[in-house]
Amino acid sequence: MSEASVRVLVDGLGIAESPRWHDGRLWFSHWGAEEILAVDLDDGSCEVVAPGRPGLGWATAWLPDGRLLITGETLLRREPDGSMVTHADISRVCTRGCSEIVVDGRGNIYVNSIEFDFLGGGQPTGGVIALITPDGAVRKVAGDLAFPNGMVITPDNQTLIVGESFAARLTAFDIAADGTLSNRRSWAEGIGPDGITVDAGGAIWCSSALGPGTAPGSWKAARSPTASNLTATASPACSAGRIAAHCSC
Repeated sequence: MSEASVRVLVDGLGIAESPRWHDGRLWFSHWGAEEILAVDLDDGSCEVVAPGRPGLGWATAWLPDGRLLITGETLLRREPDGSMVTHADISRVCTRGCSEIVVDGRGNIYVNSIEFDFLGGGQPTGGVIALITPDGAVRKVAGDLAFPNGMVITPDNQTLIVGESFAARLTAFDIAADGTLSNRRSWAEGIGPDGITVDAGGAIWCSSALGPGTAPGSWKAARSPTASNLTATASPACSAGRIAAHCSC
């Protein structure tokens, strides 16, 4: 791996989650203030770009036409005039709302739910992934997931990868033309994933507190679909209330 550098972009936040690159800026969910922020990587300027949701666990993504999607108790869509509307009724699949979200190049939306009362001390049950197709249809495409967390889709739109936090692994699925998921398999083990993202080369990066030489707030890069090719990069700048930029140069 090339030499890496890390710098703090925004500090003093109250639980920042779900970083997303969109329209030339880094967007993220600011759970503590129930707002969505966007930060410029060049000058560090930060702007409130949309209201968020109450509580914890919500994330964002965009439809191919640029409209913003926000998870939570329901799946919301932000219209061009700024109004929020329900995008689809997911309650029959995600009985406790939805958390992480990813949209593929066909406009298919995938959301997941842990399906138990985590904050209330409930017993873990199998989590699910729901598919919302462009025509608004909703169906379950994966289940029995051990606390599903961050999700990504590879640049070729062929593979969905989800972090199973309670199983300490990344799990991959093949994506069919109709959005169905199949061929479930382990993509990487022993990493305790939270949020994940994919880079231009198809490598998966995830925040993790597990594994040799790692610590809470570090990043671990899974550079290929084998655990033997995992590498760790310590990021002490990624502590509570901070958003940091990681650059390889």
